[in-house]
Amino acid sequence: MSINLTDHNLKWIDVHTHLEMLEGETSDVLKRAKLNGVEQVVNIGTCSEDLPKVLATAQKFYPVVACTLGVHPHDAKDFDKARGFIQSHYSEKEVVALGEMGLDYYYEHSDRLVQQKVFEEQLQWSVDWDLPVEIHTRDAEEDTLNMLKKFNGKVTGILHCFTGSTQLAEEALALGLNISVSGVCTFKKAESLRETLRIVPLERMHLETDAPFLAPTPQRGKKNEPAFVMHTAHFLAELKKVSLEDLSSQMKLNTYGLFKKLPVII
Repeated sequence: MSINLTDHNLKWIDVHTHLEMLEGETSDVLKRAKLNGVEQVVNIGTCSEDLPKVLATAQKFYPVVACTLGVHPHDAKDFDKARGFIQSHYSEKEVVALGEMGLDYYYEHSDRLVQQKVFEEQLQWSVDWDLPVEIHTRDAEEDTLNMLKKFNGKVTGILHCFTGSTQLAEEALALGLNISVSGVCTFKKAESLRETLRIVPLERMHLETDAPFLAPTPQRGKKNEPAFVMHTAHFLAELKKVSLEDLSSQMKLNTYGLFKKLPVII
């Protein structure tokens, strides 16, 4: 049973979701999200195959849906197939950030050196085009930080679905990146993550689902969707010892402040 927070007039933004990976009609997904206070979502691009779909969905449902364009480290080996599309469409009003980009040494679907090269090129785009980034990093903290240090604080954005160390959080914050919190923080075995999140300033945080992955407690075992972001919000408010109203207000300030192309609708 879902928690309906709309009685409190609370509004949320899911800054990282994969609408094309969800079952059913996108319009129905967005209706369920709205019923649970989620008024806006950022739809994430990952590879040459999904980028046109991601942009088309944002164009159809804008301004409720905005999007990012980028290449996930899993697909870095096929970056050349996506480069032209990103270069041609990054200036569209619906494109509010670049990504999902980064390094993944856990699965290593693309060679590490190829991942690094593709990550660096996309980070340079973010500087050239004045767009924030959404970064994926798994088992690659040192190289992720070293890559970000090359840009000397010129890159803004989020470490999405943050599950890293306290050191990664602190150094990323010092470099100008923010931390995006997913349902992972609600998992029973995620105490080390919760300890890290306790020291991250609230004004440097964002909320996401990473749907259809990582549904928060009490929805574990289900396919995640934007409507579930309020469970993570409820948990985070308790963790940070703030009211839901204050959390909602701060998350909106953070998100609109970072994603400057995202139209303010809530």
